[in-house]
Amino acid sequence: MNGADTAFVLISAALVMLMTPGLAFFYGGMVRVKSALNMLMMSFISLGIVSVLWVLYGYSLAFGEDSGAGLVGGLDHLGLAGIDAGTLTGGRTGIPVFAFALFQLMFAVITPALMSGALADRVKFSAWSLFITLWVTVVYFPVAHWVWQPDGWLYQLKVIDFAGGTAVHINAGVGGLAAVLVVGARVGFKKDPMRPHSLPLVMLGAGLLWFGWFGFNAGSALAADGTAATMALNTQVATAAAMLGWLGYERVRHGAFTTLGAASGAVAGLVAITPSGAAVNALGALVIGVAAGTACSWAVSLKYRLGFDDSLDVVGVHLVGGVIGTLLVGVLAVDGVGGAAQLGRQAAGAFAVMAYSFTVSWLLARFIDRVIGFRAAEDDEISGVDQAFHAEAAYDFSAVGGVAQSRAHVPALAPGASGAGGAPGAGGAPGAAIRSKGEKDEKNEKGTTGKKVDV
Repeated sequence: MNGADTAFVLISAALVMLMTPGLAFFYGGMVRVKSALNMLMMSFISLGIVSVLWVLYGYSLAFGEDSGAGLVGGLDHLGLAGIDAGTLTGGRTGIPVFAFALFQLMFAVITPALMSGALADRVKFSAWSLFITLWVTVVYFPVAHWVWQPDGWLYQLKVIDFAGGTAVHINAGVGGLAAVLVVGARVGFKKDPMRPHSLPLVMLGAGLLWFGWFGFNAGSALAADGTAATMALNTQVATAAAMLGWLGYERVRHGAFTTLGAASGAVAGLVAITPSGAAVNALGALVIGVAAGTACSWAVSLKYRLGFDDSLDVVGVHLVGGVIGTLLVGVLAVDGVGGAAQLGRQAAGAFAVMAYSFTVSWLLARFIDRVIGFRAAEDDEISGVDQAFHAEAAYDFSAVGGVAQSRAHVPALAPGASGAGGAPGAGGAPGAAIRSKGEKDEKNEKGTTGKKVDV
């Protein structure tokens, strides 16, 4: 066992785990306040469901040896049978299989969570939980086997996907699109404003994703070596370039540099460099970043033209970014790897995953919709799925009213006393400023609490 590599992979697994809460914050800030908790839960529930399934059969389906067709792993490792603390991976890595299994589990967790943004505000939590269970079983686990297991058919085809451009981002992006087409648009789509309720939360989530992505990308080397270092550097470079590319496009098209654009651009760069970062140099990473930032910024507007309600731009960022990063391996890869032949392999891998994931995801969403209903009731959607499914609210606004009310009843100071309205012994009405402030607060409180605000 290589102790340094083992430690590196375990730390990387912890960083990737942090990405799922980071994604929850990123998505949670982008929705309206009435569904913020539901958005957080749609990511967090993946940590629970997928972790259990991974032990029961997920690892075996993804990384077990198959019958030779290269489609899905066998059942030799159900319940992690045949593996113990002393079982090591083969080849140069020399790390415990348990460390590798933990690292790959975190990829399996975040992939369905990525899809949740496409369905924000409008699906039953029970239906979403069932969808995750079925989707990882028949979509993610087989596709991960295709891409990363040595006997998988895309691995045999020599498709390069270092850390998940096809298996994670294209897979989730097109799966989310299929589910959206089944569920339909939110009430008020294209009519009502649906602005993010907390941009600071979005930026926090983007920062956590950026931080955790170093484990996601560099950790995929499975060793603390030059490949990991290259991947880490290219991750930073591409992400920075994509953020600038998105902001530049946004400034030209819309006349402003937005915080949401900066966060979304960074995520687009992270997505695009994921499959390609180990095969390109730093200049190639810059090109990939700028291409992803500008293309994804343009792509998010397609939902309005084409009429599909991808709530938080999963298709525009993850599907488009994943395709860009996957294809550009064939154009920008160094050391004789790139070229027309490799570009053809990359395209075959990308579109094979797209076709399979879209078809099966659509069928699963239709099945759930027919059996238990995927869509939340319209009244629940309008009033807020937080209360409907979780009996909670993200923020306690009643406390704000309580503070205003207590300030409104501050007693006036006695004549000659010191107060905010004047110096001791001053003439006029000592304490008038405090009374005036209290009266204004009381008026404001009455004025605001009597007005219904759509959040």
